[in-house]
Amino acid sequence: MHPLLLKIALRIEGLIDFTGKATSYVALAIVGLITVNVFLRYTMSIGSVWAQELEWHLLAALILFGMSYALLRGDNVRVDLFYANYSPKTKYRVDILSAVLTIIVALLFIYLSSSYVVQSFSIGEMSPDPGGIPYRWIVKGLIPIGFALLALQGVGELCRVILNGYSTKGGQHV
Repeated sequence: MHPLLLKIALRIEGLIDFTGKATSYVALAIVGLITVNVFLRYTMSIGSVWAQELEWHLLAALILFGMSYALLRGDNVRVDLFYANYSPKTKYRVDILSAVLTIIVALLFIYLSSSYVVQSFSIGEMSPDPGGIPYRWIVKGLIPIGFALLALQGVGELCRVILNGYSTKGGQHV
């Protein structure tokens, strides 16, 4: 069973790693866009609702696609104050619970946001501001996609935890 878990974990981690690295370019785009917006606003008194909304949309993409990458790299928030003193068996249980809760919460967000996206698409939701970005459903559509990536990474984490627990005791779970 463990070769299959390893294969699943590696495939998921490969996808999340690729997505995370591609998402890093969104951060560069945000910095560039903000720089241009600020420069134009304060030097030439030129402002654009569309460009300001694009900043928020890019930030949403950065966060939604970056959270699974942060989990992959271990950059997520964890309370190591307690975890560091746990026995290997307790760490194993906490890691399993953490992975399962990540998957459940991500699936819940996918479920709850899907109707939100469909509604936005069906009414052709646009920015309420003149000159704003049309097709607001596109940015809302990133919500279930971002949480789907998080759920996938949760599955990858669960596979890794099971594999690590399996291998630490010579084929026996901790």
